[in-house]
Amino acid sequence: MPHRHKSNKQTMLPLEFSVNPLFTRKGEEVVTRFRIRDQGMLPETAYQIVHDEITLDGNARLNLATFVTTWMEPASERLYAESVNKNIIDKDEYPQTAAIEERCVRILANLWHSPQPLKTMGVSTTGSSEACMLGGLALKRRWQNERKKQGKPTDRPNIVFSSAVQVVWEKFANYWEVEPRYVNITPEHPSLDPDGVLAAVDENTIGVVPILGVTYTGLYEPIAAIAKALDELQARSGLNIPIHVDAASGGFIAPFLQPDLVWDFRLPRVKSINVSGHKYGLVYPGIGWVVWREPEDLPEDLIFQVSYLGGNMPTFALNFSRPGAQVLLQYYNFLRLGKDGYYEVQKASQAVAQFLSKEIAGMGHFELYTEGSDIPVLSWRLKEGYTTNWNLYDLSRQLRTFGWQVPAYPLPPDMENVTIMRVVVRNGFSMDLAYLFLMDLKQAVSYMDSLDGPIPHDTKYDNGFHH
Repeated sequence: MPHRHKSNKQTMLPLEFSVNPLFTRKGEEVVTRFRIRDQGMLPETAYQIVHDEITLDGNARLNLATFVTTWMEPASERLYAESVNKNIIDKDEYPQTAAIEERCVRILANLWHSPQPLKTMGVSTTGSSEACMLGGLALKRRWQNERKKQGKPTDRPNIVFSSAVQVVWEKFANYWEVEPRYVNITPEHPSLDPDGVLAAVDENTIGVVPILGVTYTGLYEPIAAIAKALDELQARSGLNIPIHVDAASGGFIAPFLQPDLVWDFRLPRVKSINVSGHKYGLVYPGIGWVVWREPEDLPEDLIFQVSYLGGNMPTFALNFSRPGAQVLLQYYNFLRLGKDGYYEVQKASQAVAQFLSKEIAGMGHFELYTEGSDIPVLSWRLKEGYTTNWNLYDLSRQLRTFGWQVPAYPLPPDMENVTIMRVVVRNGFSMDLAYLFLMDLKQAVSYMDSLDGPIPHDTKYDNGFHH
């Protein structure tokens, strides 16, 4: 997802600062900012220092840039507090937490129509980024193993995705030395399509990665059509190219809001799927999941058998020690909501997104790019020629004065001249908040329309959010 550009504010801060005597209980106390002090301090003092600094952060509930969950109900927060000290890797010490992790994998395998949901492989991760890395690594290893069997070289792997892919796939290609092949989006082809895929693949392609919920716009890429094109390619040429679906956002939307959409393991060519539990899985960060269609789709030589803390356990992850609480929160949501509950929550978010889309389109200033019919995300551009006094970056900054964080950013290469704004509607962004946002949006636009001349720009600060 886009994130805010970091400033050099830290380097301008004084090296030391004084704490209010009321906090310290013993007169003025000097705190060093960039090195640990020789003496400690009262817990209340340490708390107040951190508490005061983070009041300068944005309000998480008003952050319309992030896909990540910013609200959970009180019972889940109580469970979180009770399990925050669990390390998910200590499976012998926390066997029930390990059993619940396994249960969640089976639930997802069922939800995504694995032919062997009780036997296939899957694992929790720190988020979709790690899950993507694992899915891509399995693709590369399967391709290498198959090429070795055929006596063919394994030194030039490539992977295919659209130019609108999330940055984690660029990282994967860089870190694991796989050539990235981008299919650039265009106004006529706003997402990855079969023709673009067929033009990019060859015998060295380890896999194709369509996205179920593009980060830039919220669109679903046509996974069934891409799978069909690859089926036909195999029939013509013998090339058997697998698909990994990056369902970071859509993996917890499509099964409930679009259950008839065929995108998952119902397509035999789809070998693995990742999802963010901390996005529309409705769990606080960070939790992700990756599941393979069948056990043989995860190469055995990637699974480590580790003797650790008195037991022997298989492990397949980039991280070792990490929090276990989010796994329990994911299972809590499965129990708490069920299919009907997930439908109601996601449908409410979609209703808010579509309400805002209709209202923003009706303002006359903007042209909708997406309206929330896939995942609950809407995006828009400024109408051509509407104004030269301000742009969407100015609007983004003006909305910050009301507390709203709404990103503006350019689309990927071949469409980088198009700047859009995007709102992610999540659980907790109610219709009431939507009305308040709309009121502030209209007030911000009215203020900027009233200006006598153009707002000065320093272009290096225009792109306040980066994909």
